[in-house]
Amino acid sequence: MKTREQALRYGLSFPNTYQDAPFHDPNWQLVRYVGNKKAFLWTYQKDGVICLNVKVDPEKAYFWRRIYASVRPGYHQNKDHWNTIILDGSIPDKAVKTMIAESYDLISDSPAKRIYEAVKKIPYGHVATYAQIAELAGDRKMARAVGNALHKNPDPDGIPCFRVVNSKGELAGEFAFGGSGAQAKLLMAEGIEVKDGRVDLARFQWRV
Repeated sequence: MKTREQALRYGLSFPNTYQDAPFHDPNWQLVRYVGNKKAFLWTYQKDGVICLNVKVDPEKAYFWRRIYASVRPGYHQNKDHWNTIILDGSIPDKAVKTMIAESYDLISDSPAKRIYEAVKKIPYGHVATYAQIAELAGDRKMARAVGNALHKNPDPDGIPCFRVVNSKGELAGEFAFGGSGAQAKLLMAEGIEVKDGRVDLARFQWRV
């Protein structure tokens, strides 16, 4: 990877991204994540070579710098959280793409995203509690946030929020997608017994 166009094309291949030129200077072209409008890929020409700024986990920032001489502390950005990649041909495309992908993952991360990913893992024919999903998403204390996120589920077909119940195995009073009774019907279709609005967690809870 040597050109700005190649870098931008790869950055824009990630979901929910868009290109931006915020400084009214065509030399600076960014790729941002739609969810929070943060940039995860900065492209610019410096000293006749295209450079990229990518966000990094501080623990990995120095890892990349040690491996490749053309990966340096972030130009004009926090040196612990950003690296500059100089596209001089010395870094394999796979490594450049990995660094861009890691930057995207860091910028696009959010509690809701982690919650949705956790819910996707609940197996067919099983349920999980709000607290269980919160823990899988990184913080057991945000069980209420799980409920809020699932109420705004952007993909009910792909994110099976109907498999989430409270700590007693009780179903939601008014299931957000389908109304009263819909959650029970979806669970029973998977062989999960629902009795008096409750699931027997001893039988059906997902054991991670």
